Amino acid sequence: MKLLVFNCSPNMDRGNTALILQPFLEGATEAGAEVEILYSRKLDVKPCLGEYACWLKSPGVCLQHDDMREVLPKLKEADAIVFAVPVYCDGVTGPMKNLMDRMIPIAEPFIEMRRGHCRHPARDGGKPKTFALISSCGFWETDNFKPMIVHMKAFCKNTNWRYVGALVRPHAGALKPMMEMGMKIDPIFAAARSAGGAFIKTGRIPRKYQRQVRRKLLPRFLYIQKANEHFRQVLEKRDTNAASDS
Repeated sequence: MKLLVFNCSPNMDRGNTALILQPFLEGATEAGAEVEILYSRKLDVKPCLGEYACWLKSPGVCLQHDDMREVLPKLKEADAIVFAVPVYCDGVTGPMKNLMDRMIPIAEPFIEMRRGHCRHPARDGGKPKTFALISSCGFWETDNFKPMIVHMKAFCKNTNWRYVGALVRPHAGALKPMMEMGMKIDPIFAAARSAGGAFIKTGRIPRKYQRQVRRKLLPRFLYIQKANEHFRQVLEKRDTNAASDS
């Protein structure tokens, strides 16, 4: 099975999203997946110009000459897709949205009814694909992921991909400090690894793994306190350095 992963964190493999993505991909690889990762930060993908040339002038081909010309064939051949992206302003990152907008050539301009709703048909029938989301967020509450999940489900309906679930990690800013302190959070990564294996073997992400990945790490008041202490220390250090340079 070919698994195409879009890592759309600007921090790539150093971010909090990658802490969940990496064990997920280890599990997927162990289950037999052929994994390819594309990093939005490394791709030259310009915003959609809205001229619909890919529909009406050169069907299936965008008039812009950038990295999307290499991405679309990979997308076409993939059996499964993973979007890994942190929550930015209640949604996906800008580069991720550019990628999604530029995927319009995989559809045709015509309108059809599918499950009681207007949709665009997939170009050339489209290869069936399974989709999963992996995300992280700095805020404590899990409901911060709701807008993104709603968006991903709608996107999958339009692309005719099968949405099977999301591994989301709220108050993700606590992960690295807790790891450095030797605190026991390995079950989160073990669940992500098991989820990756299940995704490839069964085409699902069992809810027990989703619950484990998003479980509460510490009380909200304590997370807020520690986060604010960290930001104050960083700002105080900046002010001290600025004063010494003046």
